[in-house]
Amino acid sequence: MLNSLMLAQSSGGDEAVGTIGLLIYLAILIVIIAGGWKVFAKAGQPGWACLIPIFNMYILLKVVGRPWWWLILMIIPFVNFIVSIIVSNDLSKSFGRGLGTTLGLIFLPFIFVPILGFGSAEYQGPAAAAN
Repeated sequence: MLNSLMLAQSSGGDEAVGTIGLLIYLAILIVIIAGGWKVFAKAGQPGWACLIPIFNMYILLKVVGRPWWWLILMIIPFVNFIVSIIVSNDLSKSFGRGLGTTLGLIFLPFIFVPILGFGSAEYQGPAAAAN
């Protein structure tokens, strides 16, 4: 009886924490989507493409200058980690940025994708195609 009484009293606080967590998650999600939309738009691609799974990776590969078949590499376990690091590096180079932006895109994408999208960085063409 005491346990059920304690559970009844603590559920209100748990709901508030859950609601706040959900709102923070949604805010971060909106910032990432808006940043991705702007990154694609700066690169001359349709911004809405960032909303469609798999197609967004295809467009990202076009932006950085990698072939379409790299999508296959993205579904292979462990290989996908290496490929995503290479693509992040190519994306930062495509916008004229360096290693710091690459590391930011790898470890803090919810901050660095909007920086690329809304910041002063300009798309300079596909970096991987230049090699």
